[in-house]
Amino acid sequence: MSAELEDIHEECGIFGVWGHPDAARLTYFGLHALQHRGQEGAGIVSNDDGTLIGHRGLGLLTQVFSDEREIVRLKGENAIGHVRYATAGSGTTDNIQPFIFRFHDGDVALCHNGNLTNCVSLRKNLEDEGAIFHSNSDTEVLMHLVRRSSRPTFMEKLKEALNAVHGGFAYLLMTEHSMIGALDPNGFRPLSLGRMTNGAYVLASETCALDIVGAELVRNIQPGEIVVVDDDGYRITRYTTHTQLAICSMEFIYFARPDSDIYGVNVHSARKRMGARLAQEAPVDADMVIGVPNSSLSAASGYAEKSGLPNEMGLIKNQYVARTFIQPTQALREQGVRMKLSAVRGVVKGKKVVVIDDSIVRGTTSKRIVRLLREAGAAQVHMRISSPPLRYPCFYGIDISTTKELIASKKSVEEIREYIGADSLAFLSLDGLIESIGLGADAPYGGLCVAYFNGDYPTALDDYEDDFLRSLTPEDRVRLPEFALYKSNYAGNEYAHCPVGEHA
Repeated sequence: MSAELEDIHEECGIFGVWGHPDAARLTYFGLHALQHRGQEGAGIVSNDDGTLIGHRGLGLLTQVFSDEREIVRLKGENAIGHVRYATAGSGTTDNIQPFIFRFHDGDVALCHNGNLTNCVSLRKNLEDEGAIFHSNSDTEVLMHLVRRSSRPTFMEKLKEALNAVHGGFAYLLMTEHSMIGALDPNGFRPLSLGRMTNGAYVLASETCALDIVGAELVRNIQPGEIVVVDDDGYRITRYTTHTQLAICSMEFIYFARPDSDIYGVNVHSARKRMGARLAQEAPVDADMVIGVPNSSLSAASGYAEKSGLPNEMGLIKNQYVARTFIQPTQALREQGVRMKLSAVRGVVKGKKVVVIDDSIVRGTTSKRIVRLLREAGAAQVHMRISSPPLRYPCFYGIDISTTKELIASKKSVEEIREYIGADSLAFLSLDGLIESIGLGADAPYGGLCVAYFNGDYPTALDDYEDDFLRSLTPEDRVRLPEFALYKSNYAGNEYAHCPVGEHA
């Protein structure tokens, strides 16, 4: 993958509120609940009687807004905000969102969660036409497309622009008169609408952010939908009918908070079912189950309950160390692993332990965990992973951008076991994952995107396709005879229409 493509890759959280007297502070609370989605930068833009005022910076939300005066300055009853994760090379203030665009006919603020697969092509064309970009984020592309549209109204311009961008996106915009949310035709990223008791409306990447501000879920934004919130309430419109739900399965596996609901499925409950299914598929003779804190604790609970083994606290996490998976460089990831976990010797010494983790990406963390437990005296260490092996890159907004980063793309399960030093290793099956999450949508893989496990991408890969095909190993070429399986499993049209309701 070219450095150019990697530099525009991101995974983020968005939050907005319309109609609350303390909108900026409420947005701060909402973003705090979404901090796990991005830890490198944060920003809030408020709307004070049509004037957009913003503050943004690098670091955690509490660092960016360490001075109370920054929140007080953001006056108005409407605000949107963003927490950002950036890959190496793009962690500059210029890329921190929301962006504010000031035009003669009114200002617009914009933030984005996801990744555009045709961003490089669009950006090149726009630059050739005279566009000037102030960041290397793909978010800016949308506003250039909007301004270049010849359609008569802002909404029609926006719809045309949304049909021009491809990939995974949840956009949040704010104009002088409204707050607008938009979701890509596959719904790769979650986006929910909530309502507060005072009548204010809230848009958020996860429902845990609605809960933190006391908002009740109104509905999940569906693939291909635009929600417009203004002083008269909210209304839903579509910019395309060619939709098919393929929400990122990693939201359920790793990214989302356990207290969030995604399309009616509670994340903790889904993870617990993954653990229980894993216990059925890969039992082991052991003394106890240990979950890797924090995102694997739910799966460990399910595994222990199903297997009848005690669920023990054999690993302790330093809560003041950032997630290693979303650190921007491998050096920082390795340092983070050394700092963040320690084994409880009094629990594991002389015991056969089953360690439940949600994924193995590069193998760094798993190898360190096995070593920690052996150093603490564990007699046997069996690794069980509550997702299938990650073999293929993600092009829709997760920091897995090349196959060379993924240990499962190069090694068999047995070879991974040898590398991490475990006594045994097993992964959850793909069918087990899909059934455990249980969205039940009438779409391929139950409405999930599982491309990182099987190479079946729901959309054309656009700018990424040539690099992806060149990266395939001879084994991949046997396993993926079509090279890009979206041409077969998702055949018929670019997106197959598949509206999804709420699922219990």
